[in-house]
Amino acid sequence: MKTLYLPLIIVLMCMSSCKKDEIAKKHDDLNNSYRVWLNYKSSIHNSYSYTQNYGSVFGYNTEIKTAIKDGKFISRDLTLTRYHPDNTNKKDTLKQWHEGASNLNTHGIEAGDLLTIDDIYDQSRKVYLKTDVKKNMVIFEANNNGILSSCGYIPNGCQDDCFNGINISSITPL
Repeated sequence: MKTLYLPLIIVLMCMSSCKKDEIAKKHDDLNNSYRVWLNYKSSIHNSYSYTQNYGSVFGYNTEIKTAIKDGKFISRDLTLTRYHPDNTNKKDTLKQWHEGASNLNTHGIEAGDLLTIDDIYDQSRKVYLKTDVKKNMVIFEANNNGILSSCGYIPNGCQDDCFNGINISSITPL
């Protein structure tokens, strides 16, 4: 009986270390991506716009475009759409608004916090990559030429619209 416990303990330790290795790699990937971001940010003089996208399996999509010039927020735009029930190729615009420098952050929590890309990396490091890997699938991707494109987590077993995190579809200089 004792001989059965040793292999079981070894297997459990390996599974645990695999999860830890996986999250350590995501932290390394995030740090490498952050270095790419810092170089890019310097080359564009901290003036850029980025677009976040949040989609739903129910056909809704939110796009938020934030613009930053010389490290200061200058505008934010939100567009909420859904696929038309009669035609999956057609989208209906349900809501659209623009905030300029004088009225930033006036639409409540609808678009979330005003965040720079640096803030997003910080949030990714402190929140999304710190989540419990035993209870969640943790995601980190850097598909914007090495810059963060997705970071967050999905609770294990969740079926619909479960992603907690951020998706950035594009980053462009101003």
